[in-house]
Amino acid sequence: MVEDSSAGEPLPPSTAPSASLDAPASSDSSQPLLPPDTAEAPATSASDTGADSGAPAAAAAPAAGDGEGAKAPGWKWRDALLPLRAGLGDFDYDAKHHSKEDQSRWRKMSLVRNAARRFRYTHNISQPDPRELVVNRLRVGASAIKAVTRFKSVLSRISDAAVKAARADGFGLSAKQLEGIMAGQDAAALQSSYGGVEGIARRLDTDPHNGITATAEDVARRVKVYGTNTYPEKPPKTFFEFVWDAMQDMTLWILAVCAVFSLLVGIVTEGWQEGWYDGAGILLSILLVVFVTATSDYRQSLQFRLLDAEKKKVTVEVVRGGVRKALSVFDLVVGDVIVLSTGDIVPADALLIQGHSLVVDESSMTGESVPAYKGKEAPFFLAGTKVQDGHGTALATGVGMHTEWGQLMAKLSDSGDDETPLQVKLSGVATLIGRVGLYVALLVFFVLMFRLLRSTSLWDWSFHHTLEVVHFFAIAVTIVVVAVPEGLPLAVTLSLAFAMKKMMRDKALVRKLAACETMGSATTICSDKTGTLTANQMTVVQTWLMGSVHVLPPQDPTGAPAPVDLGLPESLRASLLLNFFLNTSGDVQPPAPDAPPSAAPVLLGTPTEQAMLALGLRLGGEWAAVRGSVEVLKLQPFNSQRKRMGAVVRLADGTVRVLWKGAAEMVLATCSQVVSNAQGVVAPLPSGSLDSVVLGFADNALRTLTLAYRDLRPDEVPEGGVWGDRDEIPDNDLVLQAVVGIKDPLRAEVPLAVQTCKTAGIVVRMVTGDNLNTAIAIARECGILTETGEAIEGPKFRQLSKDQMMALLPRLQVMARSSPTDKHTLVSVLREMGEVVAVTGDGTNDAPALKEADIGLAMGIAGTEVAKESADVIVMDDNFSSVVNVAKWGRSVYANIQKFVQFQLTVNIVALVTNFVSACTTGSAPLTAVQLLWVNLIMDTLGALALATEPPDEELMKVAPVGRRAPFISAVMWRNIICQALFQLLTLAAIMAWGPWVFGFAHAPDAAQRLDTVVFNTFVFCQLFNEVNSREMERVNVVQGMEKNGIFLGILLASTAFQVLLVQVLGKFASTVPLTPLQFIACILIASLSLPVAVAGKMIQLPKQPVRMLQQMSLHYRDVAQDFKQKHHAE
Repeated sequence: MVEDSSAGEPLPPSTAPSASLDAPASSDSSQPLLPPDTAEAPATSASDTGADSGAPAAAAAPAAGDGEGAKAPGWKWRDALLPLRAGLGDFDYDAKHHSKEDQSRWRKMSLVRNAARRFRYTHNISQPDPRELVVNRLRVGASAIKAVTRFKSVLSRISDAAVKAARADGFGLSAKQLEGIMAGQDAAALQSSYGGVEGIARRLDTDPHNGITATAEDVARRVKVYGTNTYPEKPPKTFFEFVWDAMQDMTLWILAVCAVFSLLVGIVTEGWQEGWYDGAGILLSILLVVFVTATSDYRQSLQFRLLDAEKKKVTVEVVRGGVRKALSVFDLVVGDVIVLSTGDIVPADALLIQGHSLVVDESSMTGESVPAYKGKEAPFFLAGTKVQDGHGTALATGVGMHTEWGQLMAKLSDSGDDETPLQVKLSGVATLIGRVGLYVALLVFFVLMFRLLRSTSLWDWSFHHTLEVVHFFAIAVTIVVVAVPEGLPLAVTLSLAFAMKKMMRDKALVRKLAACETMGSATTICSDKTGTLTANQMTVVQTWLMGSVHVLPPQDPTGAPAPVDLGLPESLRASLLLNFFLNTSGDVQPPAPDAPPSAAPVLLGTPTEQAMLALGLRLGGEWAAVRGSVEVLKLQPFNSQRKRMGAVVRLADGTVRVLWKGAAEMVLATCSQVVSNAQGVVAPLPSGSLDSVVLGFADNALRTLTLAYRDLRPDEVPEGGVWGDRDEIPDNDLVLQAVVGIKDPLRAEVPLAVQTCKTAGIVVRMVTGDNLNTAIAIARECGILTETGEAIEGPKFRQLSKDQMMALLPRLQVMARSSPTDKHTLVSVLREMGEVVAVTGDGTNDAPALKEADIGLAMGIAGTEVAKESADVIVMDDNFSSVVNVAKWGRSVYANIQKFVQFQLTVNIVALVTNFVSACTTGSAPLTAVQLLWVNLIMDTLGALALATEPPDEELMKVAPVGRRAPFISAVMWRNIICQALFQLLTLAAIMAWGPWVFGFAHAPDAAQRLDTVVFNTFVFCQLFNEVNSREMERVNVVQGMEKNGIFLGILLASTAFQVLLVQVLGKFASTVPLTPLQFIACILIASLSLPVAVAGKMIQLPKQPVRMLQQMSLHYRDVAQDFKQKHHAE
């Protein structure tokens, strides 16, 4: 029978100032309510769907077309001139350690044709952070709500349709009433008005210990009344929205205006039959560019959406029907009993049922940096907060949009991601190239106009001359379209999208775009041992008991606990079982109902806890019997700083006992006695007497844990026998029970992966909390520790000065007994030394190191939600070889973008020089607007698709990583660009000079137009062959593996087919004339000479050091500008 809740209801949340973050009015779909740090989440599918930031490790980008991302705070129209004086130094950018001013500076300096498309993936830095709004709202609103709730007697009869609906479905509270309870945060009112969490549980028709019934009908009625754990999202963008984005290019609009004018003038002067071709050709070319660009962007968005589907697969632990189970965060409902442990992120608003030492970081919601202790006086959990320490259960009272976090996530669905360093760097390159192109376009236009005006008097001016002027202007604008390589930074996103999709198959989930490219430059990897280098399949194989070492027989292959008899006295066995079964946050669940009779119990908890639980079962312990006979008064869970965990229990006879287990040196230091013989006699423990045992276990690569206990005197028990959250568990004069050695085998693939890193110039360092000898044994086994390498313990490392650390680090390969602070210090010092650092982590306290590192890699299986939130990449199988795959893909992204830049720069140079020289010498441009638009399509969208999606090969991991400050355009790239540009320019010049005689049309009536067609055809096929050349920057065999890249082959064939169509069929639109088969083949053969030219160019030996020409030019330009400013200011 559900109790009546009409009395004692708090103020509904509608009285709180919450309108500022209301959810969208309507939505076609929803996102799971997950609490990632959206400030740093990647713009994956959200960048195109518009709202996927609610998924774990996902963020959303602004709606395409708003263009706001391009404008920094304080943007003014005069800022449009800033790109004309930008230098490469303005595009220096750190992926993880940058300010809003850094973003504002480079965005202002970028020369951008289409802001809506270019900045689709970036957030609007001019908008206030929605998180700050929520924090301020909670700070101001909490006190007001508490004050109003004092008048609850006046408000006690509030009732609405929602309350009646809740009662009709068997509940005593509506969603609004629950929101009011959570907003008030008044523990006294909760107890007096509702009878505490037990009273709330009764009104929600749930059991605080066994949870809801878990039937489909029960879940459905909860969803009906209280909603789902999702928040509204915008529907995915349609293909035509991407078309609209592609049309926001101002240069295309100018060309469209020119085309319409040309169309009208052509019809007036030449009639309908012939006059419409030129203008219609430009319009059709614009449409082709728009639709191909939109198609590419749309397919890219589909890839991101598939990735987001994986990122939403986050689970939470709940108790349903008395069984502890993991379920999707989607499926969490009000009334569920949530199991919370260190490192979890609270998935819903909740009330504490029971807990031990629970400490919660609420800064993400309240802005308070001081951790909040949770207990009877403070039982309220806000969704999105982080469990820093402790263990417990909580009752879900609000999900989805009925939580502050849900409303925040809905607001943040319009946020975006920070740019990657490579995107910013290429924006600088594009700006410099575009600036040159802009100048060339102006020169071409003025030269063509000068020659026209010199040859024509004003008295002879006609519509035909006006049409020529329009064509000149269209050519100039098209040169700008070609010269401003808008595709450079967007190619990074394309390559990253491709790589991220492939990396999913390699068990790596990229949360932040920048991490994928940065990992390619990693020079050192600081890796955990447990679960990353080892298999995380722990088994107790040796024990020290009563003065001797026991080797345990192997486990049953079926997983069932194989009984083992160690000859223990009953008193020692019973005390060990208490430590195994009570001093734990794990659980033992019975086999599934449909499991065979011989099925083993299901062990829950960390691998270490599972190993201890399994040993307890092998010793004949019964989980339920032991747990039912003893009362747990306090539990202090394990964390990486304490390196041990403790419990206080009350035995059946009233004795209060403390139980401890943890790292051998930590627990042994607190022991003064030991169970010494089979009779269970307790004797004094000499100091250091077990050092040889611990070292022996460690030398065999075993993890060592020590178990101890002590019965407390009455004066050591707090008054009333109640242990508060801040009461310390006594840890002195303990009685040593046992030392256990746990085997965690090395992953079979790790030695090869470590060797691959060494070949690639990446230094691997092991950072572990284990014993030094254990760490050394594992490090030698997997090849990390060499003869010249050094190993050190964390306590010694932290005592070193920074200079001593820098002197040690080149040789340091193993750090044992390290704390999270030690790992953070190691990462920060390595970065100061210029290293690009990747670090793995799985614990809550690893979050600072994961954020400090250039690339933070969290473990997907063993990692806590806090660690995953702080990471850039989630390694889904916790395997070190997957980390190496991330590095390989990162190098592939970097190399692919270099190939694309090399290809595009070559096209730019040849196109600009050809049109400029021809305009100066002949008074006409050999490449028309339509032809240049087709060339732009080849080198921009299609070129990016072809070259930016090349899969990685093993050769990438046989060269040293690219340095942090290395210029992007290398000496090899300049060599290839210059060789190909010279070849193409000389070839085109020769054709323009002798082509009519060589091709046999010198006396044809259409010789001039045929010559332009040959030039255009040869030029395009030069680009297609150069696209093949660009697949390999140093290797001679450029076709090796090409058959494996279907995208590349498809684009090459499609481009060839369309070129044939453009020349042979669509001549009136493209200003070409059909060529004879022999002439067409001759164009292809001449262009194919770029292949042997590339081979010859690669024979030129160059130093490996990159050319710094662009940097020097930029610095010189900046110095000149600064001198000018100073002189102007002085005057």
